Amino acid sequence: MSRPPLPPLITVPEIHERLSKIFPEGTPNRGYCTREIAAKTVFVMLYIGAIEDDNRFLRPDQVTRMTDTQAIRIDEESRSTWAHESLRKAGDVQGRWYAANTREPIRDETLREGLIRTGAVMVRAGLPTTSAIPRYALRASFAALLNPHLTGGKLESEITRWQAENLSKSALARIRLLEKGAISGAKGVLVTFPNGETRRLAEGPSSIITKAVVEEFSKRFLGKAGVIFLSESGNKVVARDEALARDLGLIIPADRYLPDILLVDESPKEPLLIFVEVVATDGPITESRKRAFLDITKAAGLPRVAFVTAYGDRDGPAFRRTVSALAWQSFAWFVSEPDHILILREGNLDRPDRLSDLL
Repeated sequence: MSRPPLPPLITVPEIHERLSKIFPEGTPNRGYCTREIAAKTVFVMLYIGAIEDDNRFLRPDQVTRMTDTQAIRIDEESRSTWAHESLRKAGDVQGRWYAANTREPIRDETLREGLIRTGAVMVRAGLPTTSAIPRYALRASFAALLNPHLTGGKLESEITRWQAENLSKSALARIRLLEKGAISGAKGVLVTFPNGETRRLAEGPSSIITKAVVEEFSKRFLGKAGVIFLSESGNKVVARDEALARDLGLIIPADRYLPDILLVDESPKEPLLIFVEVVATDGPITESRKRAFLDITKAAGLPRVAFVTAYGDRDGPAFRRTVSALAWQSFAWFVSEPDHILILREGNLDRPDRLSDLL
């Protein structure tokens, strides 16, 4: 029985653009699915017709062997011939897209941790793990999203349907939470405080995280929440509750470094002060920042203090870039997983806890 014809192609930049739409912020391991090497991997799979049920499969080193010169030869014969020869040729390839050892991150990151996890790629069954036989193919429903004739509103609706059918419930929840709350255009982001007052922040990712801290974090982790201080990037003060600060005996120095958000939980017998740093790109609560914030509380005699660094997503570049700088005895919270909180517990060197004591 003859094989089906090879699918129509779109360019690598077009694939790159579509991948960013198919896998929006909040998708697990989104970077593995949307970076250029992912777009080129998908291109080569389309080029050789490695699509579910078509009995054609990709080997990761084929991606490394593709060249710009070959990629523009899109007739059926050129594509079929290259698919066959790229599995047989040994040695170096002039103008190859990637070095030979790049096949490993293509296999382990782009495919296994990215496109397979999100349901875009399937693996040929029954092959030993050490086999050199090609084993990866695009899921048919995913490949359909890369059809050059699918554009505009039809493309958008098909992407939405694919996401609903293929991304996990937790992944979809993460995507919705990251998209929630931003008001586009000049209106910015409207934040509702625990006392019912509202403030409008400038549009941007930091404002979305700030909104989530005030509206979501405070409801989940504080009993009776209040906002003492809130600022935007550029140190623009958005809210400053002098009366609440005075009731706590807290003096907010105008000439001192202050956090992005200063919250209070008045439900405990001794109020809890919460210093929050919002990280869209940089600026977590480090050991030095924690000490600076503690200086503010000394004069007020407030012994109960907490430190929280708020991120958009645990899988995002901001967290991966700054996690090693987070202060011990502080917390990390993520907009995409609002019911969970990460605790960086500071141990006792004289009497270390057993793991069982921490459960």
